[in-house]
Amino acid sequence: MKPARVAEQFDVAGQLASIRPTGSGNVNDTYLAVFRTHFSEERIIIQRINGHVFAQPEWIMENLSILTTHCHKQLQAESSSADRIWQLPRIVPCRNGQDFFKDENGDFWRGLTLIASAKSYDIAQSAEHAYEVGTVLGQFHRLVSTMNPLSLRDTLPGFHETPGYLEKYDEVVKSPDAEDLGRSSLEVRNLQRFVEDRREFAYVLQNALEAGELNLRLIHGDPKISNIMIDDDTGKGTSIIDLDTAKPGLIHYDFGDALRSLCNKVGEETNDLGKVAFDLDLCEAFVRGYMVFAKDFLTANDKKYLYDSIRLITFELGLRFFQDYLAGNLYFKVKSPEQNLQRAQVQFRLCESIETRKRQIKEVLETAPADS
Repeated sequence: MKPARVAEQFDVAGQLASIRPTGSGNVNDTYLAVFRTHFSEERIIIQRINGHVFAQPEWIMENLSILTTHCHKQLQAESSSADRIWQLPRIVPCRNGQDFFKDENGDFWRGLTLIASAKSYDIAQSAEHAYEVGTVLGQFHRLVSTMNPLSLRDTLPGFHETPGYLEKYDEVVKSPDAEDLGRSSLEVRNLQRFVEDRREFAYVLQNALEAGELNLRLIHGDPKISNIMIDDDTGKGTSIIDLDTAKPGLIHYDFGDALRSLCNKVGEETNDLGKVAFDLDLCEAFVRGYMVFAKDFLTANDKKYLYDSIRLITFELGLRFFQDYLAGNLYFKVKSPEQNLQRAQVQFRLCESIETRKRQIKEVLETAPADS
């Protein structure tokens, strides 16, 4: 069904004036819909949920309702003492009262309120921007820290559990097509060696969880820089969006993923591997912002694994891009057959940069003050 027909299913005042693609996500299809009356305008986000990724779209909406209800209630209670208006998207119901619309093709669509007068960025703009990204993620983790992790369904079993991705990689790499790629491509063989050299490290966080050093909490699941909204007028962080991947997990994967996406100043789609590096100044600014809220819930063991989380999530994403390339680009959207291979090269190069800066990153994590 055409997005315009879908948009008209949602309970929004006025008539649909326009709808266009927006955002840079790799999974769902996202549109900005504009509705107008004779005296007002309302804009909402319309998304087609990727059924190949999310087997139970209804669970996503159930999770989103539980999560946003909890957070909105807490934000409202704290609003008089807050230094800004913190926001989270709200579900826009359909005209029939449901939280989502299912079209004749079986595709699931949902509507969300737009975080207006704010924008996100694919690449860090400054140390101040990095600080605000850290503040927003720390605030989100604080808000959900009082929730039972099991109150949300696990819509993506195995998501952000690096050993599981390694197992999938091991299966795919044995396929005839992957073996052909390995024989014909030096780049593929180099990435295969990179994976083998870090195979044991892939288990570091799961081992800590099984040993009782770390505990499951609610996580965002995809807190990359482009999911952090910055207020146009104040320059302060105001919201974290794209909550589909919220689930029980280790907050370390969130912490590491935010820094992974933030501290590579050329972005994950760059063609220039020589410019890929982990920026320590951006890291320090992010950590200061994050600790404003995280200092209240992080344990000594949590802090012990923060460096590992940055290195591991970068390795994990590179592994996922590489595995998807070998499998024929089934998960991530691509514009060319080689795009996932290129993405994997960027992440593995960034992982190397993180490894060479281990001492400096650990110093930042141990000494960066939390602003009050």
